[in-house]
Amino acid sequence: MAETALDTRQKALQINLDPRLYGTFAEIGAGQEVVRWFFRVGGAAGTVAKSMSAYDMTVSDAIYGTSERYVSRKRLEAMLAHEYRLDVERLDAKRGERTCFFAFADTVAARSFRGGSECHGWMGITFQHAPRAEPSRILIHVRMLDNENAAQAEALGIVGVNLVYGAGFLSHTPEALLSSLLDDLTVGRVEIDMVEFSGAAFGQVDNRLMSLRLVQLGLSGAAMFGPNGEVLQPSEVLYKKAILVERGAFHPVTKVHMDMLHLSSEKFRSLPEVQGKQVIEVMEITMRNLMSDQTVVDPKDFLDRADVLAACGLPVLVSDFSEYYRLSAFLSRMTNEPIGIALGLTRLLNLFDEQFYQTLPGGILESFGRLLKNHLKLFVYPTLDKETGAVRRLESLTNLGPLQQLFGYLRDRGSFIGLSPQDISVLSIYPRDVLDAIASHDPKWKTMVPPETIEVIEKKHLFVHNQGEQSPAH
Repeated sequence: MAETALDTRQKALQINLDPRLYGTFAEIGAGQEVVRWFFRVGGAAGTVAKSMSAYDMTVSDAIYGTSERYVSRKRLEAMLAHEYRLDVERLDAKRGERTCFFAFADTVAARSFRGGSECHGWMGITFQHAPRAEPSRILIHVRMLDNENAAQAEALGIVGVNLVYGAGFLSHTPEALLSSLLDDLTVGRVEIDMVEFSGAAFGQVDNRLMSLRLVQLGLSGAAMFGPNGEVLQPSEVLYKKAILVERGAFHPVTKVHMDMLHLSSEKFRSLPEVQGKQVIEVMEITMRNLMSDQTVVDPKDFLDRADVLAACGLPVLVSDFSEYYRLSAFLSRMTNEPIGIALGLTRLLNLFDEQFYQTLPGGILESFGRLLKNHLKLFVYPTLDKETGAVRRLESLTNLGPLQQLFGYLRDRGSFIGLSPQDISVLSIYPRDVLDAIASHDPKWKTMVPPETIEVIEKKHLFVHNQGEQSPAH
């Protein structure tokens, strides 16, 4: 019989009654909603060494140092470092042999009377998984989705208790810890779009896989990591930047993918509204593109793709946005600057397939209205007709039947921008052929992928396991 999950009150009480766990709660914004649970259930003297809220900015700066943004990762890290250091300095001699010290902190911007700002926060815990062990740390970024301040504060308190409980009792199973963060909350109240595990308890954890799990578990619609494997918080990375995204399976990255990105970048940066602005280029993989058998994501396969993208020096966005208009909505929430999406002609044709929009009240018109809102532009790469050998380009697209006029209107308004490869021979490169060549030890695969990926594919023996059928890159 499966064990019943503990509710928030039970978790807080179990922490209070555990003689190992002892530490500090430091909370800024939305009240002291996390530590309140521990006082409410009783026995808090067994857990809480100190509770504080340096709410005034001057007071906060005096304790933790100055910061450009108070609701930020930098501020959270300063809070955790300061409070954990004080716990150990003041308490280790007295009780260090039997105690796992911790410092919990959060800095939050909840809904205010004035409204308008994003309701989000940074939350984390630095802790010892055994007495006098080297510290470990968990950081998360939370978006509060309730409409009222009181509800947001309540949800924040529950997530905080779940995080402290996870650090105290689930650190040996990071995936279970991750899935427990929204215990006792209904879907749609909170989103966690970044998590980072580090330190002694998490030596074997790959944070790229944890980012993937955020999306798999429905904790977030998207997660992001950089070329060095570091987890990124999307709104901080994309804020006030012009964004160019290329969506693909990248199984593996080929010369086609990089040519598409290079040509799109040239066109995008030359637009009057983009010139002089900071541009970030991102490779996006959807959960659908990661599914090898429609139900399971192979972690090894995912990391193989991540490694080759890292070799190209590109950040990766993992998303559950199968529909392009959902990707557009996500990016528009991150920035007010121009947005571009690079895609192949085959994928553009899919956008004109009305069967994909049966659940939308406005059908395909609603889809394009959402996708192209705020003047988003699609950069369209040509494809090769395998049967005839002809190159199919955006400019020659004439087989859309009743939707031809819609296509013509969108093209003429500048929503679609065609790309022209200098070397059309790359159009004959398909990821499936690269995988087959790697599997058969045929060196011709080296002519199909970007030069910077060859070494990492050989050194790490990437893509040597069995793979499912893949769709073409373009």
